[in-house]
Amino acid sequence: MSREHAISIFNHAVAAVQPAILMKKNVQRKGDTIKIADSIFRLQANRPVWIFGAGKAVAAMTAALEEILSGIPLKGLVITKYHHALPLQHITLAEAAHPVPDENGVQATAQMIALLKQVQENDLVFFLLSGGASALLADYPQGTTLAQVQTVFELLLKSGADIHEMNVVRKHLSAVKGGQLTASTNAFYSLILSDVVGDDLHVIGSGPTVPDPSTFADAYAILEKYHLTTQLPAPVLQHLSEGVQGHIPDTPKQGNAHNLLIGNNKIALDAAAEKAAALGYEVHILTTTATGEAELLAQQLIQKAVNWPGKRPACLLAGGESTVTITGNGLGGRNQQLALAALIALQNGHQNITLLSAGTDGTDGPTDAAGAIADTAVITAAAEKKLDAAYYLKQNDAWHFFEQTGGLFKTGATQTNVMDIIVVIINY
Repeated sequence: MSREHAISIFNHAVAAVQPAILMKKNVQRKGDTIKIADSIFRLQANRPVWIFGAGKAVAAMTAALEEILSGIPLKGLVITKYHHALPLQHITLAEAAHPVPDENGVQATAQMIALLKQVQENDLVFFLLSGGASALLADYPQGTTLAQVQTVFELLLKSGADIHEMNVVRKHLSAVKGGQLTASTNAFYSLILSDVVGDDLHVIGSGPTVPDPSTFADAYAILEKYHLTTQLPAPVLQHLSEGVQGHIPDTPKQGNAHNLLIGNNKIALDAAAEKAAALGYEVHILTTTATGEAELLAQQLIQKAVNWPGKRPACLLAGGESTVTITGNGLGGRNQQLALAALIALQNGHQNITLLSAGTDGTDGPTDAAGAIADTAVITAAAEKKLDAAYYLKQNDAWHFFEQTGGLFKTGATQTNVMDIIVVIINY
């Protein structure tokens, strides 16, 4: 039952961070008064409430807000990833590419900027933000092209840079990220679902409504750190160089938006712990800030499980977001890479341990899986088919390994996004 229990624990975690739940906790309406966290706003006669946003979870966030604000005139536009759309009653929903931006994202972002210019001084504006917005809010600097910015995104994704580093660069190749998306009102509320370690608001979705502490110099230094400056398209490098020299204004260090965190990995892990305890496990949340190379993180987790000194059966939980430095030509994602590394560590007789690693958004890299499961069934299937797990790991081809061994974990789009969750079950 270990696999079934791990899946149940993961699903319980995802259910706890569904936008329908989180939005209702943070926005309530009574007549013409709207309470947003600790703020009270009185609606203006004959004026709409504006809703904008971007991210993998923004369709569900918008649907929940439309329900809360039922009967009020609503206007706006939100952008989500392909295949993450939901029916909306009033707000325009656009779909675009992730993790590399495309022309649909560029056009939708331009439409959003045009609508934001229609906002009046006393209007109420909601901006709904979740992970994925860095690609979905798509634009590119004057003098460059979309294809050139796409090249930068692809280089960053393969480099091993973490999300904090990638988003510093993304902010400085944009006129909307890094606190640059604003409206002419002081009633500008950004409701944010965190998909980054540490819940740094200026990092989530590249912080379009949040003042940005980073600089052009920081962006350039990150590209140098990963030896990418020589691979950048010349116009992109010129733009960044001009920014470093002060010829282009840096991202704003102050702003007028009220930025509110409404959901994060901790909420999901607490729910996972609750479910694991109900299933009879001794539960320990190890961390909500797991980072580093997926292979190393997997080895550390399996070592903890193998040497676990506490009561059994036990369930160890971790949240965060690992990275993968891609050197092969295979198919996979960070969770599948982590699960494959864990499987290799488990092959030497540790049949009492099961590991599930998956993204709470339901996607892992450019694949149809949320992640993967490492357990005895997969080890047996791999042995029967004479598959070399180490070879697949080196090729960054975890998807094809788990596809052949029954270890892929598929959920479809979950309509939320609070990083990854790793469930490790230790039986007797």
